[in-house]
Amino acid sequence: MSHVPTPKRERTGKRRTGRWILLALAVLVIAGAGTGYWLYSGIDGNIKGVDINRAIGDDRPEKLPTSGQNVLILGSDSRAGANAKLDGALVSGARSDTALVMHIPEGRKKAVAISIPRDTLVTRPKCTKADGTEVASARRVMFNSIYSQVGPACVVKTVEQISGVRMDHYVEVDFAGFKDLVDAIGGVTITVDQDIHDSSSGLNITKGTHKLNGTQSLQFVRTRHGIGDGSDLGRIGLQQQFLIALLAEIQKQDLLGSPVKAYKIADKLTAALTTDSDLASLTKLAEFGRSLNGVNPSTMETIMLPVAYDRVDPNRVVAAEPQASTLWKAIRTDSTIPESAKKSPATGGS
Repeated sequence: MSHVPTPKRERTGKRRTGRWILLALAVLVIAGAGTGYWLYSGIDGNIKGVDINRAIGDDRPEKLPTSGQNVLILGSDSRAGANAKLDGALVSGARSDTALVMHIPEGRKKAVAISIPRDTLVTRPKCTKADGTEVASARRVMFNSIYSQVGPACVVKTVEQISGVRMDHYVEVDFAGFKDLVDAIGGVTITVDQDIHDSSSGLNITKGTHKLNGTQSLQFVRTRHGIGDGSDLGRIGLQQQFLIALLAEIQKQDLLGSPVKAYKIADKLTAALTTDSDLASLTKLAEFGRSLNGVNPSTMETIMLPVAYDRVDPNRVVAAEPQASTLWKAIRTDSTIPESAKKSPATGGS
């Protein structure tokens, strides 16, 4: 992977794309393949549910005219409990570190995942908090602030407003749960073509092949210094590399032949999950997983929402037009995404 030096742009927070795509897909794959092993006492109660439909009401886009599905996947970091031990607990409060829209087209053959950079400035619609308090609409709000300020239902509503795409489901994965998943499958093997020493993430590995445990895997996907321009956008190459490696490891797992392993992985995954109320049980999750049996995770396309550096604040980005509108239109109509709609002016120097 080559990188062209560019002026460094400081960015707060961390983009974590690949691991959340993989976690959501892993949940669905395991649900479809190992349903029988999930029916152990206690696991079903691990999953937390949010009634998105009730929270948002009728102010939503129409459902797809086809059988295609759209799932909003959110990676959250509460910095509480187990999360407090990660990254030195330098940040407090609940945050959403990564959000992406996974589009599963009609025919269920090839999924597309569209990541929304956390530093994207958006217009937040009027929302209602879980306690019933109304929050007014606001312009030029950083996307990742919506989760902590208003809650997950408002994140769903915001994505629907900026895209015009109806979210059929919501899946939230807790930050610390990712670490436990990697440890549950025995680690992930990756190969890097350069030494990486990042004091911010804590990653210290040499050029070559390594099997990373859960903590090291978190460090790997969080690393940005020395990659591209050091911004959150610049780390996407490492995240995509890790996604492929983690997929390969999961595909090696003999879930049907090993009830103990299936149970262990299912327990770690469900403990880290919050979903919309329509998916908040093992039965419902398994049914949805079985409906996706035709999707091959290894062929999934990952796209970053095309963004450009904001003219007022170059440390933030805004949706690039006409690329973003073209991309969302393709999702709304369940049609092929033009190559021109995948190009982002802000690349992070990668």
